[in-house]
Amino acid sequence: MTTVEQLTSWVDRLPPRLRRLLPRELVGFAVIGAFTFSLDLGLLAVLRDRTALPLPVAVSIAYLAAFGLSFVLNRTVNFRSHAPVGGQAFRYAVVLVGDYLLTVGVSTGLADLGLNFAPARVTASFLVAVFTYSASRWWVFRS
Repeated sequence: MTTVEQLTSWVDRLPPRLRRLLPRELVGFAVIGAFTFSLDLGLLAVLRDRTALPLPVAVSIAYLAAFGLSFVLNRTVNFRSHAPVGGQAFRYAVVLVGDYLLTVGVSTGLADLGLNFAPARVTASFLVAVFTYSASRWWVFRS
């Protein structure tokens, strides 16, 4: 049993109606997302603290690192896909472009309005999480 399976096993004990609203893949996606988001924020903080990179560049580097790891973990551990990786990687890249534009746009837009970069990034990530889960579940890693 993988770590994600261990962390999501409680979902199987939920009543059937609630289990339909909260599938194991959603919980696994949230666990992986929390982990990779922490990596994203940590790397972003280091880049902002230790480099003179503009915010959009720092957000981009941290985001791409976290998104790449998220793809690998969701494909292998959460959705347990055995489909050819090429098509999934292409579809995930399309999702990445949409997520990237949303992430950079919301993060920098809120920062330009005076919000600190960390809360701005948290706000952007919530919007991205909803879109990414939906796209991953029903398009990228579809059965």
